[in-house]
Amino acid sequence: MTAQESLKLITETMNNNRKEIVRNSGKFFVLWGILLTFFSVLVYTLWKTTGNAIWNNLWFALPAIGYPLARWMKTKDAAPRAENFISRINGGIWGTFGIFACSIALFTVLYSQFGNSQITAIVLGATLTAQIVILFGMAETISGIALKNWTIKIAGWITGIGGLAIFYIAQAEAEQMFIFTFAGIVLAATGLIVKQQYK
Repeated sequence: MTAQESLKLITETMNNNRKEIVRNSGKFFVLWGILLTFFSVLVYTLWKTTGNAIWNNLWFALPAIGYPLARWMKTKDAAPRAENFISRINGGIWGTFGIFACSIALFTVLYSQFGNSQITAIVLGATLTAQIVILFGMAETISGIALKNWTIKIAGWITGIGGLAIFYIAQAEAEQMFIFTFAGIVLAATGLIVKQQYK
């Protein structure tokens, strides 16, 4: 096999791997989109009903429920797939997002409880939603770039920039939960589109 033929084979293998990962990721986009939408509506309803922002702590249950469900969906697949460079990169992108989002949220909660300045804690809490939605949009867009999929890239941009627009439009802190409702709907729709593209 010549060097050119070898390079062509590697390129074809990488492209096939990307397509397979995108096809399989559709169900995970739908799962996380549904969970994100559910939790945002739940937190908003409880916050609005009671007038107590403590219900934001329910967000920590999202990864606690989502990761085991995603793991179960992965192991339930009929044909287990070998991990490759692209799947590790994609997993790293979303894992990094999860670590940053949870760390920022935990820092904000702890600082609001034990920080010296009440004003600083309020400002941190108010901007937390915007920080997380920007991270989310970036993770999705970078994932789309790694997978060479325009649907995922555009959805990430819509989530990040659209979510930021909702943040600026929302008048009250509780209404900012609709940023995550919006992000969840976009994520679930992305999953459905991807599943349709790769039937």
